[in-house]
Amino acid sequence: MDTNYYSNQYYVNSSYNHANPAIILSLFLFSIAFALIIYAVYAWLLGRIFHKAGIPKTIAWIPFYNVWKMLELGDQRGFWAILTVVPFVNYIAAIFIFISQYKIGLKFGKEGWWVVLAIFVPIIWLALLAFDSSKWEATPAKIK
Repeated sequence: MDTNYYSNQYYVNSSYNHANPAIILSLFLFSIAFALIIYAVYAWLLGRIFHKAGIPKTIAWIPFYNVWKMLELGDQRGFWAILTVVPFVNYIAAIFIFISQYKIGLKFGKEGWWVVLAIFVPIIWLALLAFDSSKWEATPAKIK
């Protein structure tokens, strides 16, 4: 009896060697659809916030420019939006985005701890600001 008959040299299960292209394609399409849905919700909520602040809602749908405008609402320089795609610099840009979100929260009359929502669950932060009854105040008392 051949001792190599049961070794890995002769036993090859071809079903584990290649991924099914249909599964890969469906996962890819699902990921794209999920990302588009998340972006649409983000842009819609940001548009509601822009409307409260007196900025046209349509700007919220333009990639990078919407973050630029959000930075400007929070009294930061808008060019940090472009620098979010530069490796390592994007960490610094994220800090300025968080500062902007903190100031936006203050301008809507929220407490400073609201920035924690913006950092860890930004979609909840956007939804709360978009749907609550707070009014935009360009220079809140805490920043003056």
